[in-house]
Amino acid sequence: MPNPTAAMIVIGDEILSGRTRDSNMHHLAGKLAEAGIDLMEVRVISDDQDAIVGAVRELSGRHDHVFTSGGIGPTHDDITADSIAAAFDRRIDVRDDARAILTAHYARSGTELNAARLRMARIPDGAELIENPVSAAPGFRVENVYVMAGVPSVFHAMVGSVLPGLTGGAPLISKTLRIDRGEGDIAAPLGTLAKAYPMLSMGSYPFQKDGRYGAHVVIRGSDAAAVDAALAELKAAFV
Repeated sequence: MPNPTAAMIVIGDEILSGRTRDSNMHHLAGKLAEAGIDLMEVRVISDDQDAIVGAVRELSGRHDHVFTSGGIGPTHDDITADSIAAAFDRRIDVRDDARAILTAHYARSGTELNAARLRMARIPDGAELIENPVSAAPGFRVENVYVMAGVPSVFHAMVGSVLPGLTGGAPLISKTLRIDRGEGDIAAPLGTLAKAYPMLSMGSYPFQKDGRYGAHVVIRGSDAAAVDAALAELKAAFV
């Protein structure tokens, strides 16, 4: 049986402008691979409700799981929660359980739970809260869409809260071989090897160092024996 599939939507003008470098996709991809959930596509979109609604509706219908990153903070441009509610035609408002989490958190720190911070307790009807052990403000799940913060430390913590509850398949195994030959030399044999192991993914990633060309060949798959066999053939051919 094939592994469950997933998509990610990275939301934020700051990502598209180049002001902020996204690291959440890299983290999520690694964690999903360990869980046996195949990340199939990632989209980076602006803080625009129509764009968010369109992407959520399309990807949630195509994949088993969709993860979003960004846009659930206290400022005016944090529109992800409203956009998710719109995507699923649900009402959104401050919810008592989310408010209680924020009330307790800010009371401990002696900080006012003002109107801006209370925006983070606005949750679409019927959503399930996602625990945030870093800064308290929860994410949430609507159907198969997991809505999480963009701050990397918080995103990582929320992923840790979500993944244990998901059913995965076979973990993805990845092994790499460095070959000190140009891609033009290895392309034909590598293509033949890929045809012999259709259950595996093989990628060639070139590099240049000290005037010499080479490539890192990465072999990925859920069948450990097949990965090892393909790697052995590759080593025999080039090492």
